[in-house]
Parts: sequence; structure tokens; C-alpha cells
Amino acid sequence: MELSNEDRLRLNVLLANDIEAIRIDEGNMTVYGLARGNEARVPLNPNCRPEKYLRHVREMLSSHVLGSPGGYPVFLQRWTRMGQTRDAQLDKLLLLGEPEAVIAVAGAAGLSDELARRAWWAMPTSDIARRLLEKEAVVRGSMGKELADYLVEHLAFETAPMTVIATVQLLLQPGLIDAETRERIFRRGTHRNAYHIGFLDAVPDELPMPVAARADLAVHRDKLAALAAHGNSLAAFLTKLLDSPGQTFLEVSEAQMHYPVDKYTVAALMDIIGNYFRPAQCAPAAVGHIGEAQECTEKLMASAHGELATLLAEVPELKDEIRAMLTLAHASERLITPIIAVTTASGTLLRRKLEPVLDPMLLQYAILRHTTHTPSGSRSRLRGAGY
Repeated sequence: MELSNEDRLRLNVLLANDIEAIRIDEGNMTVYGLARGNEARVPLNPNCRPEKYLRHVREMLSSHVLGSPGGYPVFLQRWTRMGQTRDAQLDKLLLLGEPEAVIAVAGAAGLSDELARRAWWAMPTSDIARRLLEKEAVVRGSMGKELADYLVEHLAFETAPMTVIATVQLLLQPGLIDAETRERIFRRGTHRNAYHIGFLDAVPDELPMPVAARADLAVHRDKLAALAAHGNSLAAFLTKLLDSPGQTFLEVSEAQMHYPVDKYTVAALMDIIGNYFRPAQCAPAAVGHIGEAQECTEKLMASAHGELATLLAEVPELKDEIRAMLTLAHASERLITPIIAVTTASGTLLRRKLEPVLDPMLLQYAILRHTTHTPSGSRSRLRGAGY
């Protein structure tokens, strides 16, 4: 059984009007078409089961657009989800009324701001908004702020921590949200840690609500500045760590280590910390155990040469801080993989399991922040971790 004559006629008229995109409301059995900012509507009159009738509708659309009634082939779904669709056919995919086709367009590397507008009309969901904002052309185009506003409005309803992190990272791209919105989102991280992890990854040196520089920075600033002026990158990085940007990063990331959400967010946090401390990475190869990181640092300190030797000679009073930043440069998911690979724990229980790795790291944090470190086993209570 095919389409009714009435529906076939209406759909043909719709397709003849330079349609830019098509959306099918399966619940209401209605086909919508977008043309030059206007929306056309075609109510369907099924003469068989709704799902079978919708298949006939999509076959007709496919025949008109692609010259074949096969529609959007199932075997191409994974391929196009990964952004491998040929850019020349992106506009055609938006005329098939297929959700998978819209996802393919949103993930395409050659997506333009105009095609983003059509894709967003065809499927206005948070997942599509995130995919679209991964493209620089969309971020800089007319759709960027509209998509960002949508994600900000719906961010509170996201429950998966990794999705929250990804959303926050996208929203923090330049020009999408104002300072007030940025601070409001950051404040939510007080109760949902995943928000702050997104900030740590996207804007590690521009975190809202900055803390003050370390009190003794003024004592060392001139010596460190002189070294940095002569090209000593370790001195420049140590200055940043003792200054407000570094102290703020340390404070926020330390809180995430004390109150982990789940193993996936902790793994992301470890990589973020390692990336931040990469300027202090002097070892030739990555290590897989926190003990190896400490041993490697001691060897570097004992046989220091080049920038490291100069830094130690000029500011020997900061020897502990230098040791701490060299050790934290080894941070990565590798350090906790043996633990998280065999557990499904989260929150406080996960924190206990991670103590052998996190406690030595937190000791280095205490040195850099000039605070007192209390081992986890001695803490009287832990706050329940939130998303």
C-alpha cells in the first residue's frame, strides 16, 4: 500500500517550493518544511499502520532528493555520525526527514552557519546543539549565541556528568556567553562538581571568582621575572602557579580531587591537571604510577641542568615548590587506570580507593598553595559528591 493521493500531491507541492529542510512529527503525523524562514505544514492521512506509512513517506522523500527510495541507509549511520559525510550532499540529507541524517549533518566537518540553521530547525535538541557548537564556523556565525542560550537554559536538566562537562566546555568558547552567565554557571559547580571540571579544561587561567596570589610571591617575583625574561620557561610557569591564576586553578582542582563524582570525571580531571602542568614536564616519558613520578622528580632534581639548574640556583627557597610542580607534571589518567578499571565506585567510596594516588598529589598541592595537607584517612568527614 502506498501513499494516499492527497498526501502524495501535497508532498510534491511542498518539495517543489525550494524547501531547505524537512522535519517529521511522528506523534502528530505531520510533515513540516522550511523555506526561506517560513514553515509549511502537511498533515498526513495514513491508510495503514502509522510506522509503515511514515516509511512510505520517507521513501518518497528519498526518491525525490537522492533518486533512490532506499532512504538514509542504516549501514551508513556510524560513518556519517563520525562526520565523514561528503560536504556536497549535506543540504540533501536535511530533506529526508531522517533524524540520523540530521545528526550526520551536524557532525560534518564542512558544516556552514547556514546549514547549521537548517539542521537546528530540523532537530532542536541539546545533542544537536553540542554537535553544532563544535564547529568554529557555527560559533562565529549567527547561530552560535542562539545555540549557546539554548544549552544554558537546559544545562540544569543534564544528568550525565560527562555531558555536563562537554556542554560547559562548548559554552566557554569566546563570544558565546557573557561574564554574568559564565559566573552563574560556575557557581552551580558548588553543588555539581562536573561544572567546575568543564571550566578547568576550557579556561584554566581565567576561572571566575579568582583567589589571591600567594602571599610570598612579592618576595620572589623579581628573581623569577628576570629568569623568565631570559627564556626560562620553568620560572615563568612557577610564577603563574604562585600568582592568582595558578592559585585559583589549584584551589578549584583540589576540590574536585577531594569530592570525585565518578571514575570517568576523575580520569578527565587527571588529564586536565597533567595538561596544565605540561610546561613543567622535564621527563622524557610518561609514568604509570605516582611512585614513579616522585622517583623521576628526585632524579631530575639531583642531576639538574639547564633551566631547572638555573631555577634551583636562583630561588633555592622554592625548592619544594619546584619539586611539586615537576611531580604534578606526570599527572594523567594512567596514574589511576589500575584502580578505576576494576571498580564501579563513585563519590566517597571512590575517593577512598583513589587515596594512594590522590593523597601524594594533594601533598604537592599543599606545598604550592602553602597550606596544610591532611591525609584522607584523618579527615573527619567528607562532603557527599554531587554532579
